[in-house]
Amino acid sequence: MELFSQNKIYDFMGKRKIFISISIILIVLSLFSIFTKGFNWGIDFKGGIEVEVRFDKPVKISEVRKYISKEFKEASITTFGSPKEILIRMSVDKVSPDVQKDIGVEIKKLLKPLGNVEIRRVDIVGAKVGNELRDKGIKALIFAIIGILIYVAVRFEWRFAVASVLALFHDTTIALGAVSFFHVEVNLDVLAAILTLMGYSLNDTIVVFDRIREQIIKSKIRDLALLINDAVSKTLSRTVLTSLTTFFVVLTLFLFGGEIIRPFSFTLLVGIIVGTYSSIFIASPLLIWLGFDIDDYRKKLLEKEKRRKEKEKMREMYQGGVV
Repeated sequence: MELFSQNKIYDFMGKRKIFISISIILIVLSLFSIFTKGFNWGIDFKGGIEVEVRFDKPVKISEVRKYISKEFKEASITTFGSPKEILIRMSVDKVSPDVQKDIGVEIKKLLKPLGNVEIRRVDIVGAKVGNELRDKGIKALIFAIIGILIYVAVRFEWRFAVASVLALFHDTTIALGAVSFFHVEVNLDVLAAILTLMGYSLNDTIVVFDRIREQIIKSKIRDLALLINDAVSKTLSRTVLTSLTTFFVVLTLFLFGGEIIRPFSFTLLVGIIVGTYSSIFIASPLLIWLGFDIDDYRKKLLEKEKRRKEKEKMREMYQGGVV
C-alpha cells in the first residue's frame, strides 16, 4: 500500500530551515517548562504511599477527605477514572511504620461509613528507594544513548551517529517538555515510554539512513540535498503507515486504557508524532549541517568492498590449498 508515489520527489531539504526553526522553538519551550515547572514525580521516584479504593456507588471527594483527614491530615485525594474510584496519596514520613503495614485495613475502616469499600491496590515506596530508581532511570537513558551512538557509528559513519543522537535529544526533550507542561505523573511507566520512544525514533531514522546509503551506492547524484529528498520520498509511505498504525493503537490505550496507563500512553503519543517528524525533517538535514561528503563516503564504501573481496579471495585460496 502506497500513500505517496515513489516516483515523485518531495523537496524536504528545501524547507529544512523552517523545520529546524520550529524544532528549536519547541526545544526551548520544552526546556523552559522542565526547568521552571519541573516534573510531577510519582511515588516510584520520590517515595510515598498510594492506595486505590473502589466504592459500590459514586462518592464525593469532600466526603472521602472528611473521613481520611481524621487519621491522615495531609493526604492527597483524587478521583481515579470514575466517581466510584478514589486514589489516596501520602508521604511515607507522615505515616508511622506500624500503620504502614496495615495501611489498607486502616483506610478501609475510615471509609466504612461511606459504603462498601474495596482496596484495589496499595503501593509503598521509601524515599531512598525512590531516589535510587530515579538515578538508575537516568543512567539507563544515558547508557541507551551511548549504545545507540556506537551502533550507528559502526553501521554507518560518525556523522550519521551524531545526527541520530541529536534527533533522539530532540524527540526526548520535546516529549519530556510535554510531560512537564501537562503535569503528567512521572513514574516507571513513563520512563519505559521514553526508552520505547528512543527505540521507535531510532528505528525510523535508521530506515531513512539505510535508504540514503542505498541511494549513495546506486545513484550518481552528487548533491546531498537532492539525494536525501529522493531517499526520504521513497520511504515516506512506509514511515507514515507505520506511524499511523502505532499512533491509533496508542490513542486507543490513552482513551480507554484507564488512569493507570494514561501517563505511559500520553508520553508515547507525543513521542510517535515527534519521532516521525524528526526522522523526516530533522535527522536527515543534520547530515548536511555536519558536512557529510558523498564522494568521500563512496570512496570509503569502495575501499571496504575491495577489502571484503580480497579477504574472500584469500579465503578461497586457503580452502583450495594454494596458500
